[in-house]
Amino acid sequence: MAIESINPTTGELLEEFQEWSREETAAVIDRVDQAWQGWRETSFAQRAQLMHRAAAELRRNKEEYARTMTLEMGKPIVEGRGEVEKCAWVCEFYAEHAETFLQNEPAQSDGSRSYVGFRPIGTVLAVMPWNFPFWQVFRFAAPALMAGNAGLLKHSSNVPRCALAIEEVFVKAGFPADLFRTLMIGSGQVDAVIENDHVKAVTLTGSDIAGRKVAAKAGQMLKKSVLELGGSDPFIVLADADLDAAATVAAKARCINSGQSCIAAKRFIVEAPVYREFLEKFTASMKNLVVGDPLDEATQVGPQARVDLMMELHGQVEASVEKGAEVVLGGAPLDCKGYFYPPTILARVKPRMPAYHEEFFGPVASVIEVRDAEEALRVANDSPFGLGGSVWTRDVAKGEALAARVEAGAVFVNGMVKSDPRLPFGGVKISGYGRELSHYGIKEFVNIQTVWVK
Repeated sequence: MAIESINPTTGELLEEFQEWSREETAAVIDRVDQAWQGWRETSFAQRAQLMHRAAAELRRNKEEYARTMTLEMGKPIVEGRGEVEKCAWVCEFYAEHAETFLQNEPAQSDGSRSYVGFRPIGTVLAVMPWNFPFWQVFRFAAPALMAGNAGLLKHSSNVPRCALAIEEVFVKAGFPADLFRTLMIGSGQVDAVIENDHVKAVTLTGSDIAGRKVAAKAGQMLKKSVLELGGSDPFIVLADADLDAAATVAAKARCINSGQSCIAAKRFIVEAPVYREFLEKFTASMKNLVVGDPLDEATQVGPQARVDLMMELHGQVEASVEKGAEVVLGGAPLDCKGYFYPPTILARVKPRMPAYHEEFFGPVASVIEVRDAEEALRVANDSPFGLGGSVWTRDVAKGEALAARVEAGAVFVNGMVKSDPRLPFGGVKISGYGRELSHYGIKEFVNIQTVWVK
């Protein structure tokens, strides 16, 4: 099977790669395990030195890596540079903090001495998506390698160039050969990789459908898994909110990465007294976003990553309109070359519409009017997803109290939901389980070992 890299701005084929055979894949996994046998014995200082080099390598070739993302999945070039910088940050963060996070923890017992240690477990498979093709990988790889593990990357099949570039970063930084490898395979080989005895755990970022499949196979093989899946994040606007600030951030929060983000705000839940005013300001902010060639510095919204994804998004919009939703802005693919869907707002969104219950993975916002804060909370939690959410109010204490009742892995008060190496990241309900980033993330893939001495 051919793995194709297609430019979503033009629809043109950039490059084609041949999928590895199962034998080739197994041989690479063997070499990764051999590399791990030596890596597990290295000190934190040795690992940190190389991880700092990886950060430097990312910054040195920032323009090249950002351009690779733009050409392969349509990310606006300005956002691509920011993504590379964030990858360098997470490398530095774990280089500086991994030893502290994983130091032995004294514990009381009936022994002379007892403590908890954190040991590497081996090779971890990462099944990663195309939407943040560098960041999703580095937020797994930096803590995993610093913990003394090895890494295998099965990247999304539409970003093979990004996948190979990431492997190159670690090679150029001086990491041992084969410690981190990109597997040039399709989804059909993932089960076999999880079944491989050298693979000790798996992490996946992607859809809940993919997550269920990977979790089932990992469970069958009794291997640890971490899942970061989709989201339909609520953006709650209370009557006392700063509407100008909320509307401005709302447009960015919905359309970042051309709307293709699991933690993008998707459901805008607004108290009735300010509903009309917020909708007007939000519409103006969305209308002002620049749609165009992602290589253009001015572009804020580029193409959707694949034509099938664009048409799936449009199908959700049409189905919602058929059930009574009102198109306030946008609402149809642009008539041009490439896979462009404009910033779109749907109002009068009600239960039983796709815009109410489903994840819209593109620049389409659902605006929902509610009576008060209690109804806003009910609507926010009336979702199978639970990744992120935000609350907008001038009463910060009220905002925090409401945030504590939102069923989500992260809630931001008067700010846009985002990932940060210093904060744990992950979801509840069908948005997944486990956590990435912070000290919680690095402890997901270690052997938490009790040592008792007498």
